[in-house]
Amino acid sequence: MPTDTHKITFTINGRKMERTISPSLLLIDLIREELSLKGTKPGCLEGECGACTVLINGDAISSCLYLAVNVNGKEITTIEGLSTDDRNAPFDPVQEAMIQHGGVQCGYCTPGMVMSIKAFQEHCEANRFVPGREEIKKAIEGNLCRCTGYTKIIDAVESLFEGE
Repeated sequence: MPTDTHKITFTINGRKMERTISPSLLLIDLIREELSLKGTKPGCLEGECGACTVLINGDAISSCLYLAVNVNGKEITTIEGLSTDDRNAPFDPVQEAMIQHGGVQCGYCTPGMVMSIKAFQEHCEANRFVPGREEIKKAIEGNLCRCTGYTKIIDAVESLFEGE
């Protein structure tokens, strides 16, 4: 193997994979171009908009700033990894909440927003913490949406914790 490539092994959406890649390859390019998972969206390519957010070992990260070599041995979840094969419940609860509360408009920011919310939801549940609106706003502040004004998105996140 030439020194200008690296062999990495990772799991993406539950599938173990192995690739030989350039050390300068960005994770968003690995996901979109090499793995053909188009749900992760390129936005600003500067880590400012959140459109490219994916989970790495459960943490939300901007895939446009993350080198693909750093996923070696890690687990990646993209928006495609949240859907299920269950015809009765094909969407993750975060996706369902966004649909039910109208937190989706043009949809471009939605995958990244959903991934950030998913990481936040899992963190809150693991710590038995029920967030208020201010904590929810803080959790999604790295995701820009030009269409919704955020109110319906915040309502959707709040609904995930109702009854807890």
